[in-house]
Formats: sequence, C-alpha cells, structure tokens
Amino acid sequence: MKRLTKTVGSDLTPNQDFSIVAVDKFIHATRDSGYKGTSSAIAELVDNAIQADATGINITVAPSGTGPNAIEVFVQDNGSGMDPLTLRNALRFGGSTRFNDRRGIGRYGMGLPNSSLSQARRVTVYTWQSTREVFMSYLDVDEIASGEVTEVPPPCRVDPPPTSVTGKSGTIIVWSRCDKLDNRRASTISRKLIEDIGRRFRHFITNGVIITINGESVEPIDPLYLNPDAKFKGATMFGQPIEYEVQAESDKGEKVIGHVRVIFSELPVHEWHRLSNDEKKSLGISKGAGVSVVRAGREVDYGWFFLGGKARENYDDWWRCEVQFDPVLDDAFGITHTKQQIRPKAYLLDTLSPDIETAARALNSRARKAHLAAKNAERFSESEKLATEREKLLAPLPSSLRMRDRVVLDELKKRNPALRQLARTNKDGTAHVTHKIVETVIQDTCFFNYARLNGRLVLVVNPNHPFYKQVYSQLADSDMPRDKLLRTHLELLLLAAARSEASEDNPHVTAHLEHLRQLWSDTLATYLNG
Repeated sequence: MKRLTKTVGSDLTPNQDFSIVAVDKFIHATRDSGYKGTSSAIAELVDNAIQADATGINITVAPSGTGPNAIEVFVQDNGSGMDPLTLRNALRFGGSTRFNDRRGIGRYGMGLPNSSLSQARRVTVYTWQSTREVFMSYLDVDEIASGEVTEVPPPCRVDPPPTSVTGKSGTIIVWSRCDKLDNRRASTISRKLIEDIGRRFRHFITNGVIITINGESVEPIDPLYLNPDAKFKGATMFGQPIEYEVQAESDKGEKVIGHVRVIFSELPVHEWHRLSNDEKKSLGISKGAGVSVVRAGREVDYGWFFLGGKARENYDDWWRCEVQFDPVLDDAFGITHTKQQIRPKAYLLDTLSPDIETAARALNSRARKAHLAAKNAERFSESEKLATEREKLLAPLPSSLRMRDRVVLDELKKRNPALRQLARTNKDGTAHVTHKIVETVIQDTCFFNYARLNGRLVLVVNPNHPFYKQVYSQLADSDMPRDKLLRTHLELLLLAAARSEASEDNPHVTAHLEHLRQLWSDTLATYLNG
C-alpha cells in the first residue's frame, strides 16, 4: 500500500518569505531591546575602542540642523582600526571576530550594530590602519526595513579622507538621524555622559585611557570614594578585600577557575554628615547604597546584590561595596550581552552572600553609631559658641574651685571618661573649654546642674528628667531648622540660669540657690508627670 504524505504548508503561496529572520520586522524590534539608554549604548562603543587598544577616545554630541532628530554623535578612537573585511563583519549582528572571547571586556559582537541602531536610524563607520587608506561602511534602518539593502554594504575607500582622521590608526563611528536618544538637548546628553562614562570606565581612566566628551576630559567617578584620582574621594577601606576562587564551566565543557574580589569602604560620616541634601546628592551619597559589579575592569551593574536578607536602610548610603570578577565567570554572574545587567546563579549567591551580608550589617551599625556620635558632638556647638562669644560682655566668673564643683566634676569623670579633659588646663592656666554642655545622669533629680572650672562653666543636663524626655530630646533629635533654633535658645536659657547661680561665691547664698533649683526641677517634673 502506498503511503501518502503531505508537507505542511506546501499549498501556501510559493513566493511567501520563510526566512528565519523577518528582516524588516527584526530591524525595528532590535532597536527597542537590550539597552537602558544612550549612556549604555555609547559605553558599548567605548568597550570596542578599549579592546582595540585605544588610549584616547573622543565623544562628541552636537546639534545637526533642525528638527526632532537633529543631533549627531561621533565616537573617535586611536585604536588599531580595521581592515575592510573586519569592518564589514563588525557591522553584522553577531559578526565580530571576537565572538565569545572572554579575555577582554567584549564578548558577543552585538555591540556596534545593536547599540548604534538602538539610538539612531543610521550608523556610519570610518576606519583606518594607515591615514592613506580610510574605509567606510554603514547601516541604515530605513534601507534595511524596505528591503533595499540585504547585507552590509562593502566598505569603500574614502578619498580624500575626512579631516578628522588623525594618527596611524583608528575608528570614527557616526550616529545620524538620532531618534531615540534620552534627551533632545546635546548639552544635557553630554552632561549625563560625563558622569556615567566616568563611573563605568573609572578603572581604565585611572590606568591611563583618556576619554573626552565635547572636549571635556572625563574624570573617574569611584562609588567607593577610595580612588585618590577620582572626582570624589575621602572614604576608607573597611577590612581587607575578600578573595574567592569560583569554579565555572567553559563553552567547551571544561572546568575553569575564575577569581572574585570583594572590597568594602566606609564614607567619612564625621566630615560629610552636615552636608546639605543637595550636596549629598551631587556627591552621590544620597540613595547611593549598593554594590558595584565590575567585569574585567568595567562596571556592568550597580544594585542591591549579594546582600541576602538585609533590607536597604538610610544608613546604607554611608558604605559601599565593589565585586570584581573575571570574564570566565560570565555565566555564574548571568551577564547579559549588553554588559549592563547581571542575574547571579544560585551557587554564586551561596558563595558570596554570607560574607557580603555580614559585612553590610556591620557597616550599617558602624554608620549608625558614627552618625549618633557626630550628632552628639555637635548637638550643643551652636549654643556653646554663642555663649562663649558673648561671655566678654558679662562680669567674669569667680575663679576659685569650690567643693561642690569638685564633686560634680569628679562624678562626671567617673561616668564618662571622655570628660576627663574638662579638668585639664592649658599652660597659661585657662581651661580647654569656655562653655561646655554635657548630657549625663548625676546624683540628684535636677533638670540641670553645673560646675565652675578655672573661671569657666560646665552645664550638665539630666536625660532622666521628664522635661528632657518630653520636650528637650525631641528638639535635640529634630533636623528641622525651627527646632534647631528653639533648642539653641533653650540651651542659652539654661546656660544663663547656671551662670547666674555660678557667679555667686557666698556659700549660704549658693546653698539657697541650689535648693531653689531642686525645688523648681521637682515642681516641673510634677506638672509634667502628675
């Protein structure tokens, strides 16, 4: 019996296209995939330049005529350049001669065409390995979509060469008809590029690669604030870097070993905590918490990675972490072809997260304590300063040290060893401090107490008194300008009361004043607590 078979679809229109890729649709779809924005796309071209051994990369973003797409982008490097065959391959999607090469910062060969057409409708490439022979080819979205062009145009020799061609070798990439840039103003694009490129390629810039954007040199921006050559610096390293050897599988199925290095830093809370919100934002402190992930010297992602169950908190803005890894670990890190995102595998998370989370919690605690210490150190500074400045307008305090002063000072030193400096004097016999306010509990229930020290005044505020808990502490903990001013005035009121009592040297009058202060404090506590 003869078996009849029929090929599915054999009765369809003979001229219908069944190519694996519908080019007209693919070219439009690929423009919307992969890149987070203009900076990410230009970073791909910088990658290519660095992998071609470029030491100088000039990026220009300039207006070109009028209209919504009237901006052109030029990226020129002094790298090794390309011969005609290499140029033609470089403009193919996946056509790189370095496909899957894990020795450098490139890998997939999608960078030049995919990044360029994600931002512009046309990309033109000029390249030379001798200034006497400059070759050019291009890709044009409209020509590809219409079917007019089905393959990369053969490179043609440009004669005479463009005036911008300089050096023994190099490449110029031109984006024109830019319809998908992040911003319409060239100046805005340039400003954002300077920061983003400076951060992504900070290690290369530090090591000598010169990158300019519209003629301005790009400075390295180190999110860890450790690099002494970076735009912002001042942090200190926390502990020593943690080194890991991670086993991975090569594309041939062989076991290979890759290295991971983790670095932590602490920002200088004492020096920077008083910066304004705008200043903290401009320095990258505010909402800057996270881990910088660096592949082969180039930042590929930044986020809340490898931190286990730790939630993000405000104090996490004050420490940083960098995870550096070898390209052989791309699969473990889940690196994407655009090199701007990671998706770590479970086994890598299991290896790195415990140590990184532990360090993060310790750094958060240290930042919290540093802020508290800085706040306490400066809590009374304004009122102390004002009282000291205006002390010359008043009659001098008696210089003798009374028994009650010794008792108060001895108790202060016992409860807080850091206050021992209060009893020290300079060589000229004057005290280190003129007016000093401290918070500590001493053996009475008064809201405030005091001691004379070499003709100066130490005010002691009792944190156990109801007025402190219900009124004063709320002012002290507030960052509102109005509350800060009110707190300063309250502290001046207390300093004035203490100084008035301290100016009396008659023991009988002093005893009476102490009795009144105790009575006043107890009455205030009764009114507040009942």
